[in-house]
Amino acid sequence: MLFDTHTHLNDPKLYADLDNVLARAKAAGVEKMAVVGYDWPSSLMSVRLAEKYAGTIWAIVGIHPYDADSWNKELAAKLQSLAAEKSVVAVGEMGLDYYRDICSKEDQQKAFVAQIELAKAVKKPIVIHDRDAHGDVLKILKQQKAGENGGILHCFSGSVEMAKECVKIGFYISFAGPVTYQNAKNLQHAAKQIPLENILVETDCPYLSPHPYRGKINEPARVALVAAKIAEIKNIDVEEVEKVTTDNALRLFSL
Repeated sequence: MLFDTHTHLNDPKLYADLDNVLARAKAAGVEKMAVVGYDWPSSLMSVRLAEKYAGTIWAIVGIHPYDADSWNKELAAKLQSLAAEKSVVAVGEMGLDYYRDICSKEDQQKAFVAQIELAKAVKKPIVIHDRDAHGDVLKILKQQKAGENGGILHCFSGSVEMAKECVKIGFYISFAGPVTYQNAKNLQHAAKQIPLENILVETDCPYLSPHPYRGKINEPARVALVAAKIAEIKNIDVEEVEKVTTDNALRLFSL
């Protein structure tokens, strides 16, 4: 059994064909998945999907750094109420993204810190989005003691050193499609160095389809290719990767 810990089945590219997407996932052994919000509407939809497909889908609710300028007291109150729902297993995706100049660094950091506090209030782990912002992400995680309830460095793209620091303060390292890419030597090195007990697998679908589907619409069934690549990197059976990463997700999400 596989647990895809980061999907966007609330994205129109997948939602329009959801029953078939879920059927293909099940056929590939992907029996559990988390649907992650990135703004208020998508967070609401993740909860609706978790309610409709209880036992298969769980919700994660939060505000992506690209929407950080929407953060205010009203949104914070609504999100905290939603995050307390039974079907919600974590808060996110939150964090910092300096790749595109969409929201100011100040707004991103403010929304990031506020959501860490919100997650502590509802006693749930957090899901971190980090793109071209490794230093500031790590600094905030440490300053805010953000690993209190655990969490995930989603679609990890940092160094081995960063991964080890994050594990030390209570985070899992989640690998997605890019770990399968032929030019991803640093990422593969990180996957080799981090113990399997600290690793999760994900697709981040509909984005970042693994090799050999790079550039195509991604879906949960393809998390099996991520698990297979990690097994190859670590020179272990894929069944072990499937079992341990699923157990890790169940433990983190208190399922």
